[in-house]
Amino acid sequence: MSNSIIQLLTSDKFNGESYSNWKSNLNTILVVDDLRFVLTEECPPIPSLTKNRSVQDAYDRWVRANEKARAYILESISDVLNKKYETMLIACEIMASLQEMFGQPSSSVRNEAIKYVYNSQMKDGTNVKEHVLDMMVHLNVAEAHGATIDETSQVSMY
Repeated sequence: MSNSIIQLLTSDKFNGESYSNWKSNLNTILVVDDLRFVLTEECPPIPSLTKNRSVQDAYDRWVRANEKARAYILESISDVLNKKYETMLIACEIMASLQEMFGQPSSSVRNEAIKYVYNSQMKDGTNVKEHVLDMMVHLNVAEAHGATIDETSQVSMY
């Protein structure tokens, strides 16, 4: 682990708050280190002695990446959470469990995003494209946190 990654992981350990920010930061680190695939791809089958070298290499790559991703996850969470997950060997299982516990949509974030859209007015001299993109971002945040807003309603909110 490089020093900069260690600093990022340990500077603000996840303790149950700001799950989406923590997950976003962790995903960025996993992408930069080419490890993100272990969260989306299943482990290749354990190769038998008769398999070719490429099958063995794929398996070995996944195992090494999983171990590194798991270490990153465990390093970036509080000691209490770390104790709970230290026995789990698969990074995507740890992430799935964390998602289940902390990844619930936030009603306050959803409400703030909708309130922002309702109360926002385009200021004189503002680019229309920037205003629409700003509204779209806030609508996407609201939907990501459980709001269901059809296209007709979205257009009428602008």
